[in-house]
Amino acid sequence: QVQLVESGGGLVQAGGSLRLSCAASGGTFGSIALGWFRQAAGKEREFVAAISRSGGNPNFADSVKGRFSISRDNAKKTLYLQMNSLKPEDTAVYYCAARGRWRYSTATYSYTGIPEYDYWGQGTQVTVSS
Repeated sequence: QVQLVESGGGLVQAGGSLRLSCAASGGTFGSIALGWFRQAAGKEREFVAAISRSGGNPNFADSVKGRFSISRDNAKKTLYLQMNSLKPEDTAVYYCAARGRWRYSTATYSYTGIPEYDYWGQGTQVTVSS
């Protein structure tokens, strides 16, 4: 069982930056694939970024490429999402997600689909003002 807790959200002006963190407990953090998703009001949850078990081959949604980066610190059991050049359309609740250890996960593959994840945090609100 993995528990995930996001932090770092808040209100920022367009063009600003935020860094989200996702602290994990339980399970073996270093052996699981991780991702970030977001859900804007009235919209479905969507993929933002993902990172493989090995920490390589990050994957990003087209809407955030070049602006967001994802990283993981296995020693701290923490996943990060660095968000730069924020836009009003980035406003959403951001969720981190972890893939269950019982699933086969290629070490270098970053998973982008919601059904490919088994554990979810409670979310952190990011609001970007224009």
